[in-house]
Amino acid sequence: MAVKRNRLSIEVIGPSPAPEGARRDAGRADEAMITLARLIGRQIAREQHARKLATERKAQKKRPAGWS
Repeated sequence: MAVKRNRLSIEVIGPSPAPEGARRDAGRADEAMITLARLIGRQIAREQHARKLATERKAQKKRPAGWS
């Protein structure tokens, strides 16, 4: 299965003078932070999985041929 890469766009906007705009902007910032945290978490999980597989492969190479 091919890895599907998602693209994120980051838009920098100035502060809103209206209080309701500030709340909306804070909500967007929260959503962006959650998305970023999710992406970082997935990357960490991929790296941990790759290390685990590498360790398992290395352990299998060290076993004798008849070992189950």
